[in-house]
Amino acid sequence: MAIFGSIIKSLIDIKDSFTSEGDANTEQLDVLKSLLDKAKDTAFGKYYNFAEILEAEDVEKEFANRVPYFDYNKIDKEWWHLYHEGETDVTWPGTPPYFALSSGTTGKTSKRIPVTEDMVDSIRNAGIQQVSALSHFDLPADFFEKEIMMLGSSTDLQKEGDHEEGEISGISASNIPFWFRGYYKPGVEIAKIDEWDERVKKIAETAKEWDIGALSGIPSWMELMLKEVIKYHKVDNIHEIWPNLQVYTSGGVAFEPYEKSFNALLGKPVQVIDTYLASEGFLAFQQRPETHSMKLITNNGIYFEFVPFKPDYINQDGSLTDDAPVISIDDIEEEVDYVLLISTVSGAWRYIIGDTIKFTDKEKHEIRITGRTKFFLNVVGSQLSVNKMNDAVQELEEEYDIRIPEYVVSAKRGEDNEYYHYWYLGTEDPADADKLSESLDNALKNANKNYKVARGKALKGVRVQTIDPNTFHEWNAANKKKGGQVKMEKVMNEEKFAEWEKFLEDLKSKN
Repeated sequence: MAIFGSIIKSLIDIKDSFTSEGDANTEQLDVLKSLLDKAKDTAFGKYYNFAEILEAEDVEKEFANRVPYFDYNKIDKEWWHLYHEGETDVTWPGTPPYFALSSGTTGKTSKRIPVTEDMVDSIRNAGIQQVSALSHFDLPADFFEKEIMMLGSSTDLQKEGDHEEGEISGISASNIPFWFRGYYKPGVEIAKIDEWDERVKKIAETAKEWDIGALSGIPSWMELMLKEVIKYHKVDNIHEIWPNLQVYTSGGVAFEPYEKSFNALLGKPVQVIDTYLASEGFLAFQQRPETHSMKLITNNGIYFEFVPFKPDYINQDGSLTDDAPVISIDDIEEEVDYVLLISTVSGAWRYIIGDTIKFTDKEKHEIRITGRTKFFLNVVGSQLSVNKMNDAVQELEEEYDIRIPEYVVSAKRGEDNEYYHYWYLGTEDPADADKLSESLDNALKNANKNYKVARGKALKGVRVQTIDPNTFHEWNAANKKKGGQVKMEKVMNEEKFAEWEKFLEDLKSKN
């Protein structure tokens, strides 16, 4: 009998029963006032006169009127760079002890996002809330005695002056509570290995020593790790190594595109729980099993705003136009795509995190990530968002019984000077490219009226090529880094797509 697990499960059940749902609108107003009050004497707070905003009759409206939108480039150029010049009290009191490195989905240059002690506490508190929500899932007592594989970036943070730098998963893992370290795998020593392939090799060699009950990490890299463990031990699926694996906590991207290929690595079904941990904070988690939607954490140091995701409000670089309207959490509508803005205890203000979301349940404040502001294909009026593309690719998987965990698409002119959408689909399964092109085109026409109109005018057609899924990992390795928080861009402009096709040619010539 799992006595210790039963005790933990009981404690979680008791905590959840005494935790009531707060009013999100009130919680969010309280968060905003707290943020403004704590930062009012910073350089940023003085510049935008936070003290006056706090005296306004409508604090949320006054905040939106006075403080402009910021993407990373704008806030770093105007404010955050001062931290690296020795300034303090810039956008948050004091000096951040950490900077999260994030190349996101574009570019080789890492962003350096401040992570304060308040943010470390916020992320830890969100994790505790997520653990409490496990009481809603039908998990046996012995699950709470198993180990958890957290596949993030290296915890060997780099010392830079008065702070340390690393990816947010590495920063978070380096700050795990002492009582959790016995459950945490791959453990401190392996987690410090910076080189992804070397770290995965060590995980594979040690895998049989662990009793893993849960996995946590970005789907694409989790798949790659599981494949290496399976290959190393010459077994058919991961449950032959970890028979008690019952939960996978996904995060960072929508899980659906990876679902079919991920399930192929399992010996039996696992409970998938979605989370939303970004370099800028822990924003949401799935709190109940009957949905893949995630509850926004509205009482934990992050203030949310929402801008309707419409072409008129989005600049080509993914930033927002100055006149883009903002909507508070009280006025959102279900099933409408929004650009997400956050203000945080790390001194991000009205910050465009780069993701688009939709509310699936307004009352419960549950959301789904629908894409990226830069992953929006609208060169010839097709207005395709990533969630529409993901849905279409899933239809291909079902129609042809194949797995397509990764893809990339771009709009460019063909040899006839007409515009086409060029797709590269990552699959190990045999498939006819012409049939895939036709089916993909039809799926997108049925799902998106703007795409259908474009196909009757400026968009000539769809051209598909299938490639080895590992090619996407190699592209990331060549351009950014393997593992951690790195995500594959789904949509490329013509310039980046030319680099991608040149990379494929060079890869082909080497093989």
